[in-house]
This record gives sequence, C-alpha cells and structure tokens, in this order.
Amino acid sequence: MIKQLPSILEFLRQAEQLKDTLRTTWTSSGRQESTAEHTWRLCLLAMLVSKHYPHLNSERILKLCIVHDIAEAISGDISAIEQHAGLDKSAIEMRDLKILIAPLTQDLQNEMLELWLEYDQALSEEAKLTKALDKLETILQHTQGKNPENFDYEFNLTYGNKQTEFDELTYTLRLLVDKDTAKLANNS
Repeated sequence: MIKQLPSILEFLRQAEQLKDTLRTTWTSSGRQESTAEHTWRLCLLAMLVSKHYPHLNSERILKLCIVHDIAEAISGDISAIEQHAGLDKSAIEMRDLKILIAPLTQDLQNEMLELWLEYDQALSEEAKLTKALDKLETILQHTQGKNPENFDYEFNLTYGNKQTEFDELTYTLRLLVDKDTAKLANNS
C-alpha cells in the first residue's frame, strides 16, 4: 500500500476539481452548488436512511455515492436538461473516469470502474437505491436553493420518478419533496 501512495495522491489532486465543478443547482445562499457538495449530502442522506435497509451493504452504498459523479472532475456536470436533449452522459463520464483513475494502480482502477459501472447501469439493489437517493438529493436542493427566476420546477415533478419509486421509503420521501416543489412551481 505504501508504494501506492504517490498514485493515490495524484488521483486525489485531480479529484479535487470536484470542489470547483459547478452544477445547475443553487444553494440557499444563492451560489451554484459544487459536485463535491452534492456528493457530501448524498452520502449524508444514505447514511441516515441506511438502517431501513439492513439487507443491503451500507458501505457499498456509500462507496457508490462517492463514485457516482466523480468523473465530473474532468468535463464537468451534465445537467438533466442536457441529458434529456440527447447528450450521452454515460459515454462522456466513462471516458472521463478512465482519464481520472489513470494514475491509480490497476486494482484501484478496477475497483473504481466497477463501482461506477454498477451505479451507472443500476446493477445491484445498492446501486438502485443510490440512484433514487441521488435524484432525491438533487430535487431537495432545488427546493432549498435561490434558483434563477426562470427555474423549471415543473420539470422536477417528473425528474427521476422511475428511480425514486425504488421502494416505499424513497417513494414517500419523493412525495414530501414534491409537495415543496409544487408550491414553488405554483409561485413561479
């Protein structure tokens, strides 16, 4: 492991860019949120609800949360609107992930790639839950942020519905967040 430390440091230096990678989401103070901030609160959400899922591997869920947007350190965030317009987020992020993890040893590269693919393709129950929580965290932030006047709250009422129907907990959480979104949509 000691021999791997220089490559880990190089990877961490590149991943630091996530702190400056802005999303199309605003904070309650009115500044754009970074990918790192989104990932932090997604991890927090996963930690808080993990006791509801004793049959799932909570450590794996947290790893999936950490890795899910890590490739954005290279080319930035691809918003849901851009994805709906036909931009292939998966292909771009796969390319960027390979660039980002290149300094790591092969075993660490394999682990990162495996986690990212598991999330991207929703290959496990842990990945499906992580996807649901990812959508929920994003929509929640949209209800808290000082968004631009032309922000499309109506889009959020359908965004990620498939993923957030994962189970009763995610569905109920979605209904609660949608109430706040609907209020904002009616006021805009």
